[in-house]
Amino acid sequence: MRPRITALTDPEPGASSRRLAWLAAGSDGMPLGSAFLRLFTREGQEHLAELEVCVHHAERRQGVGTRLLEAAVAAARSDGRRSVVAQAAEDSPGDRFLAERGFRRVLALTYARLVLADADLAEITRLAELPHPGYRLTAWEGAVPPGLARSYADSRRAMDDMPMEDTDYGTVVWDVDRVLAAAAAVAGRGDLLYTVAALDMTDGSVVGFSELVVPGDGRGDAQHYGTAVLPEHRGHGLGRWMKAESIRRARERHAGLTGLLTDTASSNAPMLGINDELGYVPTHRAVEYQLGL
Repeated sequence: MRPRITALTDPEPGASSRRLAWLAAGSDGMPLGSAFLRLFTREGQEHLAELEVCVHHAERRQGVGTRLLEAAVAAARSDGRRSVVAQAAEDSPGDRFLAERGFRRVLALTYARLVLADADLAEITRLAELPHPGYRLTAWEGAVPPGLARSYADSRRAMDDMPMEDTDYGTVVWDVDRVLAAAAAVAGRGDLLYTVAALDMTDGSVVGFSELVVPGDGRGDAQHYGTAVLPEHRGHGLGRWMKAESIRRARERHAGLTGLLTDTASSNAPMLGINDELGYVPTHRAVEYQLGL
């Protein structure tokens, strides 16, 4: 059976990307699988596309995934993309599928979860309240306050050198408009964005940040979006300080939260150490693959 592949288009492009989609169906019209290709449009990533292929487990090993992959890769080439990235759980069918079709492993990720009921909140509070001479913490919900907007946008370069191993990820260029658009996107889907930032007391500038996205109803698991410190301010324990404060605030504000999720490059030893110290327990590993076009 040769599946029929139907191209679709996401009707709502985002502020930093647009998305294409394909549906695979059998001769009887029954859906067999799907593929999504995100084409990044933000400056510094116009060369990149991100692929997701899903095939129903009962329909695997029959060429459905291969046909979907071919359609998506052809579209990426047609759009002038240089690289396609895709992620799969380690040792999963998706892991093997990508490896067998010319994709190259470029990054390993460790996923971890902090079970709030088991967290040592007394220790986390102690870490959050430790003095850090020359620095102070501030926090906000949603969009960054106007007085910190420029400084916060500038601090986003702290993510530029995070370990990405061989991934052709590019460099995301942040400005105030992009920072505000990112916050608006979180709010637009009904979630809550909380940011803790470290300020340099000499000039009040943002030198590090830790973001946490909480479900709109305040229940279930929240997701860490990023914790980073500017290179010139590292070595003072600011990453641990901000993340501990983020945990403490989440616990106080949302009693219905059960856990906090985070993912970290497996080569990022400093952040893995912070997660371990704060009580995060690894849940699984994933592999980032890349196909050069």
